[in-house]
Amino acid sequence: MSAKFLTTTAVAALIATSAATTALAEIELGIYGGYQTSPHSRIEGTLPNTGDYSELIGWEGKPFAAPPYYGLRATYWRENNSGFALEWTHAKVYGADDSALFDRLEFTDGLNIITVNYAKRWPGKWNQFTPYVSAGVGIALPHVDVTPADPADGGRTYEYQQTGPAARLTAGASYALNDNWNLFSEYQFTWSQNDADLEGGGDLSTRIITNSVNFGISYSF
Repeated sequence: MSAKFLTTTAVAALIATSAATTALAEIELGIYGGYQTSPHSRIEGTLPNTGDYSELIGWEGKPFAAPPYYGLRATYWRENNSGFALEWTHAKVYGADDSALFDRLEFTDGLNIITVNYAKRWPGKWNQFTPYVSAGVGIALPHVDVTPADPADGGRTYEYQQTGPAARLTAGASYALNDNWNLFSEYQFTWSQNDADLEGGGDLSTRIITNSVNFGISYSF
């Protein structure tokens, strides 16, 4: 039996196996909104005139103020009901009311968290409800909107920056409307490290946690 024949047969078998796997797989696209909060965290850094600083900030989420809090998720489910997802959350935090050093201190357009997740689900475990969990790691890509109170510390920073790593944990349940459409509700936790450069030569560093209760709809095919 020729090597060419064996190679052709192996390639054909690989294509057939891939096609079968794809046929058994499921893609789920979801969108959600909800109520998002963020606990206190400390901001630290250096400003050109003030020098080193450290403040404890009580963040506000304001999830329904424009632009609102929301998220998008695409999940590739395998036959064993585990899967991988790409998820983007547009969270928000406001902190200027608690700062003596900044007139404006926001990540509101937004505190964008982008992660790759591993997910597991249990279809029909609660009749028409399917519980699921997921965990992911990725990056924080916030829109940094910061203005020092002292003009000598620099002007307004107003730009997107990749500020550090991020992580996400989610637990929820979906309700099947039909073979394709589902409603879902979930609790979601995110953590992000944000090290931002400020106009005029300063910098700002803070770890931000968000807690949210999400409600959404998804389409599977």
